[in-house]
Amino acid sequence: MAELGFKPVLLWSDALVFMLVIVLTIFFYRLRNDPQTRERWSQVFSSRLGMVAFTVIMTYVGVALLDSMHFRKALPSPAGVDTDEVFYDNKVTSVLDVMLDGMGDRFERTYSAPFALKSFEKSNIKDDQGNMVRDFDWLMHAGQHLADPSDKWLDVAQLSAIALAWGLAASALVVGLQWLLLRGSVYPWYASWAVQAGIICFMVWLVYVSHYYHVLGTDQGGADVAFQSIKGIRTGVLLGTLSTLVMLPIAVTLGVSAGYFKGWVDDVVQYLYTTLSSIPGILLIAASVLLFQVYIDLNPDYFSIGMEKADARFIALCFILGLTSWSSLCRLIRAETLKISQLGYVQAAHAFGVSHSRILGRHILPNVVHIILITFVLDFSALVLAEAVLSYIGVGIDPSMGSWGNMINGARSELSREPAVWWTLTGAFFFMFLLVLAANLFSDLVRDAFDPRVSGGRHS
Repeated sequence: MAELGFKPVLLWSDALVFMLVIVLTIFFYRLRNDPQTRERWSQVFSSRLGMVAFTVIMTYVGVALLDSMHFRKALPSPAGVDTDEVFYDNKVTSVLDVMLDGMGDRFERTYSAPFALKSFEKSNIKDDQGNMVRDFDWLMHAGQHLADPSDKWLDVAQLSAIALAWGLAASALVVGLQWLLLRGSVYPWYASWAVQAGIICFMVWLVYVSHYYHVLGTDQGGADVAFQSIKGIRTGVLLGTLSTLVMLPIAVTLGVSAGYFKGWVDDVVQYLYTTLSSIPGILLIAASVLLFQVYIDLNPDYFSIGMEKADARFIALCFILGLTSWSSLCRLIRAETLKISQLGYVQAAHAFGVSHSRILGRHILPNVVHIILITFVLDFSALVLAEAVLSYIGVGIDPSMGSWGNMINGARSELSREPAVWWTLTGAFFFMFLLVLAANLFSDLVRDAFDPRVSGGRHS
């Protein structure tokens, strides 16, 4: 890859993301052969709310995928040195960083408010006469193109109009292509197209205006808050998804086994999840994360770059959250399996000598799928919020990774300032709120469609 000027970097979390996308694509493709399942999913997507929520979720997933394509840029050869060896930057860059067009590379000295031209804090600077005074310093990457600082808001309006025009053009292209492909569809795609147009316009506006201003200001280290908020998307999506996928096999296997085989198997499973539930979850997770951090610190040779250390801690946190969060779903599946195993058709299968594996695969598992799907979406949003709590107490994501939890943790003391630094918390809250809200709304629709005890089609 030396000729291309970069070297691909594949982190463990990147590999898991791509594997997850492939598996889910195959899973949903094969679902088309099941008419009952296809009808239930059709019910979810037949509502405008389902289309809107799914579009928002897929937008977050798309951003996470773009931020999972990492590489290291090739450094220029030293002057006067004749060598064919190529050296690469230690900084790991993603495709998303390139698409954001350097938003994360425009640093200031310290805090600055949204759309501000001067620093939020005073510093020692020289006046026009060369005297040292304490005043608010001008920012290096905001408003440098202005001849008169008083024209700031007129300039922002003009830049916004230009960005909106480009955004509408890009939206028309994207939506137009989909309209040509999906004409005659029974699903309310117009709701999805409206959301897509809004997202495209917003992102084009954000990237374009960020060339001239810090839209959400900067944090204590001078980093752009809008960039940090977007970088937190990958962490939130992967943490919620991977942790839930670690939890599901454990909960389903133990829950079905306890409810079907009963006896000593049921006693062992009940003992396991009762013991796990009696341990404070935060303390158990914190202790596990700290133990793994000690392992990382004692084995630095296993990680060639700093990003790999942060990624290892992130993967460990996903597994720890999954291994400590299965007890509630296990209880639900156990109770449902106990009920199903007493039904007539299951008893008839036993009477005819049908094997346990066939009964589990044909009669038990298909009837607990609705619980698994509902729990998957609900636990996804809960785990996204859990990451914020863990980072708040200092045992969450590594500080070098973009994380809403780290942003909220850093905003603790900022809100007590006078005047308060509110924009760091606002950026993290806005992007986290949209993801969790969309996931919860989508889970409500999935429950209506897949839970046989709930009448579907409430939303339109």
